[in-house]
Order: sequence, then C-alpha cells, then structure tokens
Amino acid sequence: MSSGRQRSDADCPILHVDMDAFYASVELRSRPDLVGQPVIVGGGGGRGVVLSATYEARAFGVRSAMPMMRARRLCPQAVVLPPHSSSYSEASAGIMEIFRSITPLVEPLSLDEAFLDVRGARRRLGRPREIAELIRARIFDEQQLTCTVGVAPTKFVAKLASTRGKPDGLLIVPADDVISFLHPLPVEALWGVGERTAEALHRLGLRTVGDLAQVPAETLQRALGVATGAHLAALAWGRDERRVVPSEPEKSVGSEETFARDIDDPAVVLREILRLSERTAARLREQGYASRTITLKVRFADFTTITRSRTLKEVTDSGQEVYEVARELFHKLGLQRARLRLVGVRAESLTPTGAMTRQLQMGERESGRRDADRAVDRASARFGSGSVRPATLVDPPGRPSAAH
Repeated sequence: MSSGRQRSDADCPILHVDMDAFYASVELRSRPDLVGQPVIVGGGGGRGVVLSATYEARAFGVRSAMPMMRARRLCPQAVVLPPHSSSYSEASAGIMEIFRSITPLVEPLSLDEAFLDVRGARRRLGRPREIAELIRARIFDEQQLTCTVGVAPTKFVAKLASTRGKPDGLLIVPADDVISFLHPLPVEALWGVGERTAEALHRLGLRTVGDLAQVPAETLQRALGVATGAHLAALAWGRDERRVVPSEPEKSVGSEETFARDIDDPAVVLREILRLSERTAARLREQGYASRTITLKVRFADFTTITRSRTLKEVTDSGQEVYEVARELFHKLGLQRARLRLVGVRAESLTPTGAMTRQLQMGERESGRRDADRAVDRASARFGSGSVRPATLVDPPGRPSAAH
C-alpha cells in the first residue's frame, strides 16, 4: 500500500474518486461559520432521515440514512441544515466535468463518486499518482470541496482504497501489495457481502478476507451458491475483470483552467482562451467529432460562474474557428478589468466528422486550415502534446504561465 511513501503506480490505471461528506460539505460552502462543528443535513420532521453528516458528527455515531430523531439523540449539539438538491447537482456537474477533462472513461456511481480509467491520460498528465493529485487539487480549487482517491489495478481494490483513505486522502495499492492490503480486512469489505452472506461466512469460521481466500472456490460455491462463491473467491485474491464503462456517450468536449492567481488582464485571458480552444479542437479531431455550438465559461474571483454560447452555421473542428467564437463571446461580456479565476471552452452539439467532409472541402482556405490542423495532430502524436502551437502561446524566456 502507498499513501505518503512513494511506491510504483505504473500498474494502477483505475481511480475511484469519492467526495468527503459531500452534501454536508456543499452546505458548508455557504456556512463557513460551521466548519469544524458537527453538522447534519437532512429532513427535520419526525420521519426525516440523515442525508449527510460532517466527520465531527460522525464521531458521535451519526450515519447517512439514519432516522433524524436517533441522530439528534446521538449528537444533540449538532446543527441540522435542510438539504438543497440543486446545489448538489450543480456541484456534481462541475466535478464530473473535471473528471471528463482528464479522461472520457468516467463511470459515475452517484452524484459524489466515480471510477476513472486514466491509462490513456498518462502521456498528457503523468503517472496515476500525479493524475489523482491533480484531480484532488482541481476539485478543491474549483469547488471548495475535498475528496479521497483510491488508485489501484482494479475497480474493486480502488474503491476499497478510497474508503480506507478517507477523509481528504490519497491511497495507492500497487499490484504487488493487493494481497497484503486485502487479506486483513473483514469479509464484509468484499463487494456483494451483505448481512446474510456475512452471517453465512461467519458460520464457516471465516472472519477476514484472508480466511476466505484459503477456502477452495468449490467449497464456497457449495455453501453460498455457484455465482456468489466464484465471485467472492476471485475478489479475495484481488481479481476483478470489470472495466470502467462510461454511463453515457460523450455529449461535449472541452477544456478549462484555473489561474494560479486571479487575472484582470484581458490579453492574458484571451491567450488562455486560445490555448483552451486549440486543445478542445484537438480533442474533437482525436475523437472524430465536429461541433456546432461553442460555449465559453468564466468564473470570477468570488466564484460566480457564467457561460455564454453561440451556435454556428456549419460544424467545425478547427482550433482557430473555435477560438474566434470564444473570443467574440468574451468580448461581448464587456468585463474590462474584472478579476477572473477560471476560464473554459467547450464544444457541444457534436457530429461525427464523416458528416462534415464535403462542407469543409468547399473552399480551398478551409481545406488548407484543416490540413494544417491534421499536421499539428501528427506532430503532437509523435513529439507530445503542445510540441506545435500558435506563436502567441510560446512563452518568452522568463515569462511565467498564468494558468496551472
């Protein structure tokens, strides 16, 4: 296992990201005076239940789905807040957008957790550990929320790792450490072991995953049924063949960046919008899509966020065309010296590029631009992302980048 100490993560392409006390943490963004106190989110009526609780409240035994009356008896000093579902949906959408900017292979499990397969993002973003740290930093910076990330060879182990790493943690379980990580755990930790299955395992004298691992699969199948026995026998040795399956097709492609410091210089902002436009267009071409709608996202220093969109007459996958639209949207905002925290560019209303071929070849200039874009793609594939870029994006010596 690995948390603080460095261990190999080369064989750990699966991340499980789980937000910490998600609903309660979202509420605390507007109630910073309650940070550090026991807080319960849920219905206040006689039949209300706990939706979420801060870790300070959990220390008293308060748990999600617990009747509110029982929670109040366990922690009478807790502050009870009503839930605001729209706030949770908005925060979740922002978090999932961060995930999908890392990799298209995102499998949400709920509003506040998801699996990611990051093997395709390594060349661009680094090792799984670095990607996990990037995700944690971006979620905290953009959403003012914390999360825990489990990094492992399989979905099952990654989910266990995020559970064990809570709160606000990062736990890596390399392939060589999977068995030593799993075997001391109680059998209840295995996916699919509920109360009845746990009782059956206990009757067999099996208390830990290591105990179960020593039992032949045939014996488990006779005791628990063929499917359950085979399933648990595989999990006890860390075997989990399931892949990360996106729950819905990609409906948009985009990029966004949070500035290292708030920016009020329009020239710097436009330079970043150009970089994001080129990156978004490159992703469109990589995935075989063109876009009809371009959206600009702007977040101010006070975290107020606005978006503006424009629908084109013809679809495009050209970085220059995406930038021209995004630049126009930015100018129409009339922000002048407003302090900005984040900008983003997103391409929506996607069409497979096969449907746009004839349109883009009608004019010689468009064909030349498209050929240039393809040449940049080939160079990037060979020499790395960003090896070829517009001249205005080449930093002069000694000039720091505005974004991170």
